[in-house]
Amino acid sequence: MTKLTLKAYAKINLTLEVVGRREDGYHDIVSILQTVDLTDTLSLERADALAFDCDVEELRGGQNLVLKAATLLKDEAGYAGGASIHLEKGIPVSAGLGGGSSDAATALKGLNDLWGLGLSVEELTPLAAKLGSDVPFFLHGGTAMVQGRGERVRPLPPADVSWVVILTPQIAIPEKTAAMYGGLAENDFTRGMLTRKLEARIRGGGDVPPQFLFNAFDTLARGAFPGLKEYWERFEALGAQEVHVAGSGPSLFSLVPRREVGTAMSLMLEHRHGWRSHLASAVQPAKGQDE
Repeated sequence: MTKLTLKAYAKINLTLEVVGRREDGYHDIVSILQTVDLTDTLSLERADALAFDCDVEELRGGQNLVLKAATLLKDEAGYAGGASIHLEKGIPVSAGLGGGSSDAATALKGLNDLWGLGLSVEELTPLAAKLGSDVPFFLHGGTAMVQGRGERVRPLPPADVSWVVILTPQIAIPEKTAAMYGGLAENDFTRGMLTRKLEARIRGGGDVPPQFLFNAFDTLARGAFPGLKEYWERFEALGAQEVHVAGSGPSLFSLVPRREVGTAMSLMLEHRHGWRSHLASAVQPAKGQDE
């Protein structure tokens, strides 16, 4: 094998509860994540050294998580060769959809195959955890419960999620993730009970009742991202039920029961308001991939 082309999937948080602050400055979370078919594309080809390129100019630097993942895996495995890596972005950047983390996890898995290293998901997980809190989840994909900083991943049966409309406002705030977690107050912390109740429902048949969806950043995000309240209200006015932020925002999502409903809603967001939206479906790992 000398070449690989892989899809890196985005995610939404069906729940995201923040349990409290840790001594290391991070936060403990309990969350159920779901991959969806909004994707980046990663092309890998064997080479003598590592080289990385991206179709988004500002993501081409040495701080890109894909290059960090490749360098870390090469060093840890003692691999002598390299790879030419090209990233084509389809997932909005810094939007709460996990694009960078998914790219890093896909790079780890892809290079593990390309280089013939033979490492298991369990062996790749410590490397993924060094790269970012969401990266271990993307080694699995599908439906999963994560705890700790996100490094403890428990795959679940497929959630009964058919279609999701994702609205990504063109809003950015400096050091977004740190700012959002830093803005949480003590009364924003919960004990993870909603997440565990939803986990039980999914294990019992995949059911995802709308009232079980939750994100600790929902209220904070409305004030932190300028203009997000208007996006939220217009989204709801089109019939979106149970709108929540993805991750720490600013993307918003709503589950919809049928494709035609989601298509109409997404088209209205784009053509009436000129906003970036996507209709996506849930993605589960290939059978046997993560058993």
